[in-house]
Amino acid sequence: MKKVCNFLRCISSTNIYSVRDFSRTVAAMVKVGDKLPSVDLFEDSPANKINSSELTSSKRVIIFGVPGAYTPGCSKTHLPGYVANADALKKEQGIDEIVCVSVNDPFVMSAWGKEHNATGKVRLLADPAAAFAKALDVTIDLPPLGGVRSKRYSMVVENCEVKELNVEPDGTGLSCSLAQNIGKK
Repeated sequence: MKKVCNFLRCISSTNIYSVRDFSRTVAAMVKVGDKLPSVDLFEDSPANKINSSELTSSKRVIIFGVPGAYTPGCSKTHLPGYVANADALKKEQGIDEIVCVSVNDPFVMSAWGKEHNATGKVRLLADPAAAFAKALDVTIDLPPLGGVRSKRYSMVVENCEVKELNVEPDGTGLSCSLAQNIGKK
């Protein structure tokens, strides 16, 4: 019985099956060719909803996700890389918009963007309940950061279709999802 309980805990912790309902599987991680899920995100305040499908309809958009605003890797490397390379990405790769999404409130995302001079270069959108991260199946449990967060990733979405996807292998590293790696596949 002990082995069965440990097995069930292992399966549950990998988010493959619900312990209560073995017939239900969790959504598979978004992949290239998938339609981007339609989820409301927030810009600057809870009153300003931005729907992910509407945002990417008839456009070529880079969306990158970070575990948290003001965290070291996000503040020192990830966001600054996209801010610094925004003009080149837009010109060389035909990108209409660059969007950063994090499981934070819209006020935090707005302040973080202003602090990094992102205005006009990178839009900072809040995913306060991790609804977008869950729909993409890119959540990660990081108790020191408050629990459920987003894995670090980047994607190119064209007319609501995922054209390129880069998810950090460990969920939080700084390699494949960086600005200089967009369009290199």
